Amino acid sequence: MADVTIKLVKGLAGKKKDQVAVCESLGLRKTGDITVQPDNAATRGKIFKVKHLVEVTQ
Repeated sequence: MADVTIKLVKGLAGKKKDQVAVCESLGLRKTGDITVQPDNAATRGKIFKVKHLVEVTQ
């Protein structure tokens, strides 16, 4: 399977608790953090939940 690179481009201050939890589960805590995750359905669901906060590259 391919990997997907995710970068947090907006801060988490003032965001909903569930959105903050999703970002932290992806390994994103501060603006500018980058993580590499497997490209599967679970990861895609998490990305969809916080799509307005992150930038995704293949």
